Amino acid sequence: MSDLGLGLGNDPGHDSGHEPGDEPGPGHEPRHRHRRPQPPRRALGCMAVVLALAVLVGGAYVVFSVGLGALKDTLAPPPDYTGHGSGRVLVQIKKGEVAADIATTLATKHVVKSADAFTDAAKSDSRSVGIQDGFYALRNRMSAKSALAVLVDPANRLRSVVTVPEGLRVDQIVELLVRKTDFSKKQYEQVLRSPDRLGLPSYAKGNPEGYLFPATYEVTPNATPRSILVGMVKRYDQAAKDLDLTAKAQALGRTPHDVMTVASIVQAEGRLTKDLPRIARVLYNRLDRGKPLQLDTTIVYIFKTSGKLTTSSQQRSVASPYNTYRNAGLPPTPISAPGAAAIKAALDPASGSWMYFVTTNPSTGAMSFATTYKEHLKNVEKFRAYCRTHGC
Repeated sequence: MSDLGLGLGNDPGHDSGHEPGDEPGPGHEPRHRHRRPQPPRRALGCMAVVLALAVLVGGAYVVFSVGLGALKDTLAPPPDYTGHGSGRVLVQIKKGEVAADIATTLATKHVVKSADAFTDAAKSDSRSVGIQDGFYALRNRMSAKSALAVLVDPANRLRSVVTVPEGLRVDQIVELLVRKTDFSKKQYEQVLRSPDRLGLPSYAKGNPEGYLFPATYEVTPNATPRSILVGMVKRYDQAAKDLDLTAKAQALGRTPHDVMTVASIVQAEGRLTKDLPRIARVLYNRLDRGKPLQLDTTIVYIFKTSGKLTTSSQQRSVASPYNTYRNAGLPPTPISAPGAAAIKAALDPASGSWMYFVTTNPSTGAMSFATTYKEHLKNVEKFRAYCRTHGC
């Protein structure tokens, strides 16, 4: 039985075949244990140190590489286009926006390559704090400095200004808007056919006459006929609020609509601000006494004429609720768009007993007021004398 080289040693009861000390004879191979050579312990220690150093050096290199990349990213300028770009991009800068807000808008619309590029450019240009709200025409893929150069120049704002004077009827306002904007008369009239969508006050009873406030408006590039007309009604709402119209009308014993109708007549009849409160007083005096107002301006409203101070007897006999020669009281609606001064005069009329007024000098707008009809006739003669020499 062989020990298969397992090295059982001096196992009792097992004969190795020779005694200790006997030399092996010829042909007898000595048995040896098969062991792998083991490296010295010092070599193993050195190898461990080398491996540890390799790990440390490798880790340090990775950390260094990542850190270097991050440092490069930090030190490198933000992504930016070059040149002045191409195409056309409409950009709105809203009131109160700062450079960071503007930068985000520009990047979103692909005007600049990154918001950071624009904010960096803005930081180096003190004019950036004065960028005005409004619309600007920029381009695609502009450098941040090129985009900033457009925005800091107020002349680059896209502005279309329309001034609506006091005393115009709705049809006249539409004609003005057609001349000053890119929309047709048909487009405006289509909006006016749905007056409930204009935001009119309830007391207007769905009629915009008198409630498209006269003022100067900036028509933005994204405006529509509806937004323009709605903006005019909103401007009226603000004026009515500023003048405390509803409360003051109630104090007069009038409805807001009545006050606006009086104000529209005051606006149509008077030219000088100082005369407006006195005109309002004449109207209220006649209304309180049940006398017809007998106003040529309401006849003009019926026939939609302009430029004439007088009307014919035939015109004054026409059957219409706006004919204040035939009907007592106020016409159904305002006859023009009154401004703030006329509305204020209707809310705060002058004190006096006048029952008549007439324009005695059409070139200056000067008016004369009278309490009695006899006095009034004398004032009318002054008007006729002017017409004989100047033509009316």
